[in-house]
Amino acid sequence: MPCWYYEKKELRNTPSIQDGIDYETECRYRKEGARFIIDTGTKMDLGYNTMATGVVYFHRFYMFHSFKNFPRYVTACCCLFLAGKVEETPKKCKDIIRIAKSLLTEQKFMTFGEDPKEEVMTLERILLQTIKFDLQVEHPYSYLLKYAKCLKGDKNKLQKMVQMAWTFVNDSLCTTLSLQWEPEIIAVALMYLAGKLSKFEVVDWNGRQPKHLRWWDMFVEDVTMDLLEDICHQVLDLYSQANNAKPPDSPPLTPSNELARDRAIQPPVTEPASTTPNVSANGCSTTDTTDAMKPMDVPTHFQTYAANFAPSNINYPPAFPPTNVSVPPPPVNTMNHIVPPIHHLPTAGAIRAPPPAPSTPQPPFQPYAYPTNATYFPPSNSVPPAPAPRAYYPPQP
Repeated sequence: MPCWYYEKKELRNTPSIQDGIDYETECRYRKEGARFIIDTGTKMDLGYNTMATGVVYFHRFYMFHSFKNFPRYVTACCCLFLAGKVEETPKKCKDIIRIAKSLLTEQKFMTFGEDPKEEVMTLERILLQTIKFDLQVEHPYSYLLKYAKCLKGDKNKLQKMVQMAWTFVNDSLCTTLSLQWEPEIIAVALMYLAGKLSKFEVVDWNGRQPKHLRWWDMFVEDVTMDLLEDICHQVLDLYSQANNAKPPDSPPLTPSNELARDRAIQPPVTEPASTTPNVSANGCSTTDTTDAMKPMDVPTHFQTYAANFAPSNINYPPAFPPTNVSVPPPPVNTMNHIVPPIHHLPTAGAIRAPPPAPSTPQPPFQPYAYPTNATYFPPSNSVPPAPAPRAYYPPQP
């Protein structure tokens, strides 16, 4: 499968930059597209995994194409449309376009052209070829909860730290972190940042061994503090940019007021590790005790988003055929005349008794005397001559 992780020098030499768009403008386009995907997905009650998958598709797409050739809002709708099918929360294309029209200004919606549905459906084929049909994407959310269950400490402080880290993961989608590092490393870095800001110091954890200097050493290796701080600064830069004046919109679009919403995604509550837990092989608790959690009252300057999970009572068709489908037998190898044995027939004894021998000798076979052709016609009439054969093929030379 393709490698989707790039160095920073590669992120500064994308097709958009080669097309004359400066690096700061491209970062703004990526942030606007990511937030548009999250806003649209939130209005359609899509889960956070679906929205995050769509954002990752969006970032990967523009590593091969320029923002000048493909409008970001059309691409965002296409990425969300494909992510809904991949994450088994499908939405109709016309519904996504209807929500997009309500969120965008008339000038921005003009980039969809005269037939918006056809634009999105056509772009979907280009998107699939661009991401090389690599549809499955992992996100830091599951790793964040997994790591938090192994930590020991005050329950309220742990929940506060997880809530803050969850918000940081949401906001990190507006950056290119998903193109730089694996989700495990992003989860560790943002938990480290949340622990510093919420003043939750991890003293002990389940599965601790003498070689583990820090809690994340048993999950990821060779993670330096410089790497964690670099990831944290990329996320914190979003909040400093939010306080600055809004830059002018990209031509030929006119400046417009951006949609501002204060939403908060609520992660499942994470129980702290007890002193006598049920520990699995890797040192983590095997019991999954998650519950709804109250939102944390932390003032932030960067907008967060709401988590509206898809209804759990929807029955989607299975991705694979059921196991009770009958499978035809393998073909017989006629070259070696290997015929599989018949298991459903008895192995001993004859299938049926042979017929008894006749008591009286049978008369010899006497063939029936068929009449001649002349008997079919009256004696006064002669037999009609046979028709001449038709020449279906030309005579051979």
